[in-house]
Amino acid sequence: MSSATALPTSAGASEPSDAVASPAVTPDAIMELGMAFWGSKTLLSAIELGVFSTLAAGPLSEEDLRAGLGVDSRGTRDFLDALVALGMLDRQADGYRNTPETDLFLDPAKPSSYIGGFLEMANTRLYPFWGSLTEALRTGEPQNEIKEGEDLFAALYGDPELLRVFLAAMTGISVPSAIAIAQKFPWERYQSFCDVGTAQGSLPVHVALAHPHLTGIGFDLPPVGPIFSDFIADFGLQNRVRFAPGDFFTDPLPTADVIVMGHILHDWGTADKLRLLRLAYDALPDGGAVIVYDSVIDDDRRRNAFGLLMSLNMLIETAEGYDYTGADCQGWLTEAGFRGSYVQPLVGPDSMVVALK
Repeated sequence: MSSATALPTSAGASEPSDAVASPAVTPDAIMELGMAFWGSKTLLSAIELGVFSTLAAGPLSEEDLRAGLGVDSRGTRDFLDALVALGMLDRQADGYRNTPETDLFLDPAKPSSYIGGFLEMANTRLYPFWGSLTEALRTGEPQNEIKEGEDLFAALYGDPELLRVFLAAMTGISVPSAIAIAQKFPWERYQSFCDVGTAQGSLPVHVALAHPHLTGIGFDLPPVGPIFSDFIADFGLQNRVRFAPGDFFTDPLPTADVIVMGHILHDWGTADKLRLLRLAYDALPDGGAVIVYDSVIDDDRRRNAFGLLMSLNMLIETAEGYDYTGADCQGWLTEAGFRGSYVQPLVGPDSMVVALK
């Protein structure tokens, strides 16, 4: 038999794979991703238990930290050392301590930079809902409180304390981008701005602090007003930043030189995305600017995994919402009448899309 002649194989047999034998092809990335929820839940539980706030005053031994957290001795060492291995804690001779990142972003005593509110919500709400992702993909239906006949937002806006917690979570996810927008947008060309869907007012705070010549408006539903005012007052900005109550689907937006829509557009389907951008166009003077920021997906849809996963989160949380590429948003802006649009990376997975009237 010639060496070029292939031997027949049985119908049930499979040919050997060179990939299995190759040392360059391993299952490491598959296993790391498949078990990523281990690390995620470890971090979320650390926030829930108050690890980072407990360590904010300084390092503690395992025994003292365990006593402060009120946890059992059996899992404490593995739990804390897992946080060390994950880069969330440091361990030295004097005990465990926060890293510079967790000290800045996971200490609730630092409200201008705290992002733990969003992660707290991820722990209590999103983590269980994501267990139904397969069902969401099969049905195209939301998998949150709606499945039990509950209206989350009616409950939130009817309970001031629940609303305060929710708005703090929205601040958590917006802080890094708010800081970046304050630095990367040419605010010196403008005198006023309006943040639509402002929540607590993280973006107005960071923009106003960085640019003393600006005056700002936070626009949101009326129950948000007292929470916004308290947050603004904490930074001494009540003379330059005010709250305007309203519903952006029924009321005109306040007029300002710059309209900002952050983590808003992805909540809605295409028709409502366009509707919101047209409302922004109507509220702006000639030469005014709109800033839209979200976890904007790269145009090739290959790199911004967080943006794509956020879009799946919109599948779970909303009836029609989805995240989008920069090119998508630029197309909608053009359709709404804007010109000269561009995409500017902010921080992490977020980018802003800017356009002029």
